[in-house]
Amino acid sequence: MIRLGEIQTLIIERKVDFGAYLSAEKGDEEVVLLPSKQLPESAEIGDEVEVFVYRDSKDRLIATTRTPLITLGNIAVLKVCQVNKVGAFLDMGLERDLLLPYHEQTYAVREGDELLVAMYIDKSKRLAATMKVYDYLDKSSPYKADEEVEGLVYEISRNFGAFVAVDMKYSGLIPAREFSGEVKCGETVKARITGVKEDGKLDLSVRKKAYLQMNEDAEAILELIRERKGHLDFSDKASPELIKAECSMSKNAFKRAVGHLMKEGIVTISPDGIDLIKE
Repeated sequence: MIRLGEIQTLIIERKVDFGAYLSAEKGDEEVVLLPSKQLPESAEIGDEVEVFVYRDSKDRLIATTRTPLITLGNIAVLKVCQVNKVGAFLDMGLERDLLLPYHEQTYAVREGDELLVAMYIDKSKRLAATMKVYDYLDKSSPYKADEEVEGLVYEISRNFGAFVAVDMKYSGLIPAREFSGEVKCGETVKARITGVKEDGKLDLSVRKKAYLQMNEDAEAILELIRERKGHLDFSDKASPELIKAECSMSKNAFKRAVGHLMKEGIVTISPDGIDLIKE
């Protein structure tokens, strides 16, 4: 059986002026054309040829000896060549580009963007790309808790958090409780592994361990107070939403950092907010 979207070894059934017809097994009626420009000069009937099978501009199966940048069921980073009314077209290393439909995009893309996508076969039996790569990522990473990793944020959910493809390969998540909106879709982030689930998925945090992060948070708050001429018009009693919007950190992190600044005698808290008292 000839397999769409896969690299496979096929047999030359017959040669014609414009190429050769290949089959999965000698004598099969199902054949695919390998154009003459792709046919090895020494190829003869009965020879085996390694090819990739896709569809041409007229939706006919076509074979090529060129190696694509992505194959069926796998993921790769591809560049956007064009965006039009049906979706985006991605360079997959062949004569024909790969369609990324709008309903398979997790955020708006532009020409020139490089995207992490998976290849699948759509309802029309055509090859297509999706940015919803969650089910295609590997769940068996070699990493352990507290190790530092790098990955691409490919989707963000208010309920779950930020989904990350670690090393463009492994399944990771910055949980909603750890996610303060400081990362965006399409952004590469450095993160710390906070846990490895039984199914192999990685829990991540872009924040350091509490005692290390506290110093950075305290410095960020101090800089904000300086920018506002020594007075911040809210305190650790403010709503989590306000603190997140103003400081890009959780209320707990904010309280820890402010407490640290108070202990050092740098700030004081009043009903009106936080005031700088020492440099």
